[in-house]
Amino acid sequence: MRFTIEYPSELPTAADDFLQPGVLREVARRAEAAGFSAIALSEHPAPSVKWRRSGGHNTLDPIAALSFMAAATSSIALMTNLYVLPFRNPYLAAKALGSLDLLSGGRLIAGVGAGYLRSEFAALGVDFDSRARLLDEALIALRSIWTDPDTPVSGAGFAAVGPTWLQRPAQRPHPPIWIGGNGTAALRRVVDHGGGWMPIIAPAAMATTMRTAAIETTAQFGAAVRRLRDRLEDAGREPTSVDVQVVCPHVDLDDPASLRQTIDYLGELADHGATWAVVHTDGSSPAAAVDHLTAFGQAVITPT
Repeated sequence: MRFTIEYPSELPTAADDFLQPGVLREVARRAEAAGFSAIALSEHPAPSVKWRRSGGHNTLDPIAALSFMAAATSSIALMTNLYVLPFRNPYLAAKALGSLDLLSGGRLIAGVGAGYLRSEFAALGVDFDSRARLLDEALIALRSIWTDPDTPVSGAGFAAVGPTWLQRPAQRPHPPIWIGGNGTAALRRVVDHGGGWMPIIAPAAMATTMRTAAIETTAQFGAAVRRLRDRLEDAGREPTSVDVQVVCPHVDLDDPASLRQTIDYLGELADHGATWAVVHTDGSSPAAAVDHLTAFGQAVITPT
């Protein structure tokens, strides 16, 4: 299993220091040194105060922040988790994500989704109830723009009138597209467009908040992976070709029982088809985060 570190500013209680450039640089470098395979940021261009006070977190533009981290590292992948495609014109999304892939030397993992904050859609002038349709449209457009930029793409509210002059991303045919969401529509999108699936194993109440179907147990997760693989096979795709990323539970690295429980849980998920896990580190301070990254790498990623 490979591991992604979610940048600590994504935690509701994270210190504001994580927004400082020197801290971004140091955390990214230390994550790479500790053996993490990717570093991830989410996207919230216009989150409400209500959301922030109800468990939300500080945010940075993921393209800007991941580009900054790319310059400070050499091998760690840069992951958007998630980039909300319905927020913008697909040409703008293709340009921003493709530029990050070029500037990082082909290290982008484009995790994308539909979004779930109604107030954020209103702030951006996008119809919330159209987000599923806009996501499907954007996925088709994104792949076309990246692989065949000369062919004009059009959709609801946009239309290229002729061939466009765009640089292709570094990765060919295009950067991996990972799809978030638990429901039937998410699985369909993975089969049609995805190189990865990013489900959430969480209580039903949390799934409802994020406007997705509930996957509450490892058994339910395993059943969902089997459904995905059956559909991939039916579509003529290799069933194991798609990565599946889960969330690593909290672990007390100083407690052998907690560490063993977490490793066993990740092993169970891996048996069901998980190939990556997102790790939440200590967000109380930059020093605590770096110490946790190093300790997690030694205890879980590359134990002696």
